[in-house]
Amino acid sequence: MATVCVIEDQPMMRDSLTATLKSQDHEVVAFDNGPDALTAMRQRQFDVVLTDLRLPGMDGVALLREARRLGLDVPTILMTAHASVDTAVEAMKLGAFDYVQKPFKADAIEIIIERAIRSHRMARDNEVLRRTIEDIAPERRLVGEAPAMRPVLEKIQRVAQSSATVLITGESGVGKELIARAIHAASPRATQPMLCVNCAALSPTLLESELFGHEKGAFTGADRTRKGRFELADGGTLLLDEVSEIPPPLQAKLLRVLQEREFERVGSSITRRVDVRVIATTNRDLRDWAAKARFREDLYYRLSVLPVEVPPLRDRREDIPQLMEHMISRITRREGREAPSFTTEALQLLAEYAWPGNVRELQNLCERVCVLEAGRSVTPQAISPLLAGPVKQAAASVQTIPYQDGRILEDAERELILRTLARFNGHRERSARALGIGLRTLGLKLKKWREDGTFVEPPRRTPTLVGALA
Repeated sequence: MATVCVIEDQPMMRDSLTATLKSQDHEVVAFDNGPDALTAMRQRQFDVVLTDLRLPGMDGVALLREARRLGLDVPTILMTAHASVDTAVEAMKLGAFDYVQKPFKADAIEIIIERAIRSHRMARDNEVLRRTIEDIAPERRLVGEAPAMRPVLEKIQRVAQSSATVLITGESGVGKELIARAIHAASPRATQPMLCVNCAALSPTLLESELFGHEKGAFTGADRTRKGRFELADGGTLLLDEVSEIPPPLQAKLLRVLQEREFERVGSSITRRVDVRVIATTNRDLRDWAAKARFREDLYYRLSVLPVEVPPLRDRREDIPQLMEHMISRITRREGREAPSFTTEALQLLAEYAWPGNVRELQNLCERVCVLEAGRSVTPQAISPLLAGPVKQAAASVQTIPYQDGRILEDAERELILRTLARFNGHRERSARALGIGLRTLGLKLKKWREDGTFVEPPRRTPTLVGALA
């Protein structure tokens, strides 16, 4: 079913054409003149325009020319009983999809409308493919069955069936984009496009143009009209990566799209409506940012309708062997190299490492090992220089606690955590990384001990110059 704009000044022909199209399950909006039709085309989206060539005041060619000037990208079919080669050539140069002579049969006009809609969608899909081909990576799928990941995988299935906005949070490198793609793939929109915008990679002007599009001449360098990602993703999903980096003026415009499903291109006053499912990702605490007026609070609540928190790799160490097997298999197949093997000691080292860079760091390690150690047995000595952070941080901290007969495990755990917090001047994220646990896990433990009265958070010291530079 399509939404068809019919422009015909003859009442009998207009009514007959409207009835025919409705009988073919199309939604029809009919007009007897061009200006009224143009006003409607600026306020809503049509799948195809069917217009008479000879109209009072503004003929079909003039209407087509004005529609193109306004940036109204709708396939247009011209109808006339007075065909001429010159008129047909002019109409085609202006972008008319087809040109038909009256009288015509009902099935003939239905075929032309279907061709116009199919051609228009194909052009849109081609542009989507051109704009996103650099993001395509083969065999991208979720891997892992660790207890920390099971709630995430279950939530993906529930969230996917909704059209509500999703906010995916987690540290850098945990695989938030893969989670977003898994949600799209499991959703009813899976056959429609999914586009991605890295909000931190573009200047405010370019980001606004990338999201909402622009008209020719809207700003310096805008030499042609360009559709934005919201328009191209209509019917599908738009991923806003690092959404916390959107500047405040654009946050207001994004809020409007989420609330009203409408926007204007840069340099245009024409309101366009879209049906797009938005998924946003961030490694920031947006609730805290909203409380500190660094991010719009109303936008935060619009984005976090369905929150999904992805655990860091150190909280899902059981998945490391499976992740490595998947990554190495893909890399060696791509590079045409023999897969390396790992000694027991090397695997133990990887299991004990804190992985501050998460899955992205593991991917980087696998890439290096597959190139530098192809076909060899990988030892701890070969791996250690490739790791970004200190090895066995948590184990080293445990050794500083003297053994006392009769201590219970929780006391030792509390002392270890308190010493680590003191070492990092109360910085929770760095302390959690050194302990090899998640920031959320650390927060829950501190909250429990605070409620039990067994923990009072120490005041943070003012660092010396030497400490600040360390």
